[in-house]
Amino acid sequence: MRVAVIIPSYKVARHLEAVLATLPPTIDHILVVDDCCPQGSGDIAAARAVGDPRIEVLRHPVNRGVGGAMVTGYRRALELGCDITLKIDGDGQMDPAEIPRLIAPLVEDRADYAKGNRFRHLHALKAMPVARLIGNSALSFLVKAASGQWGVMDPTNGYTAIHRRALAELELERLAPRYFFESDMLIELGIAGRAVEDVAIPARYGDEVSSLSIARVLVEFPPLLLKGFLRRLLIRHFVADFTLVAVYLLVGLPLLLFGVGLGAEQWLRSIETGVTRSAGTVMLAAMPTILGFQLLLQAIALDVQAAPRPRAGRGGD
Repeated sequence: MRVAVIIPSYKVARHLEAVLATLPPTIDHILVVDDCCPQGSGDIAAARAVGDPRIEVLRHPVNRGVGGAMVTGYRRALELGCDITLKIDGDGQMDPAEIPRLIAPLVEDRADYAKGNRFRHLHALKAMPVARLIGNSALSFLVKAASGQWGVMDPTNGYTAIHRRALAELELERLAPRYFFESDMLIELGIAGRAVEDVAIPARYGDEVSSLSIARVLVEFPPLLLKGFLRRLLIRHFVADFTLVAVYLLVGLPLLLFGVGLGAEQWLRSIETGVTRSAGTVMLAAMPTILGFQLLLQAIALDVQAAPRPRAGRGGD
């Protein structure tokens, strides 16, 4: 199988040459995307390409973000006819020695997309900053719900590999251009019904500086996750197939809103007038609330059951 590695490069000049030097000879194409790097990362890669014909430098005249860089690399990988395309950051956090393990689910036809998971190595978690650990845990749950990929963890992990069959199916122009890219990939793969498998790979933390701040995540990610969640529900459960999830949502949500709304209104009137509401009025608000809530819980359970899962591949179990 032809394998390509994409390295989005922006302010990674100190580490890029070392990353390129450690890529194994089994890689057929090394695509370095210079995302208008002010440190000249593309020039460093171009100099190394003189002795390594696998290296190709793709340059952006303006900065497009990590997602924009990856889309450029993905399109080039498709043109080159690559079967598997990996993403490796240029800051040295990702160990190229783990590549065989990362692509194994794709080679063995167990999954269409594989990604690293730093949370399975407890000893490695000690090296992860506490704020990043807590943020990743909370973000993981939100991305699970938005993408429908309930079996994955560590959504912001950028050490990934995708099979050509899944890559060719994605609408690359829809992918988020900046730091939401990894989470958006999971959402789009969930919409496409493509299986994702986590691979336990610890991160290596050195003197690199992350450009992703907690404040940016708190401000930018929630509306994007909500948009992705609604889009996935619409396509997967209403358009591509009208499922029981859709039925439970259409019945349960109005019941819940009616019950909660009526209950709140009657409670406020009771406070204003000092008159206790009758048992019948209480039940009129309580029953739709309880039934609607139960239907929404059932819709969530069915959505979890419908999540794309890794399959038994040629060499898998």
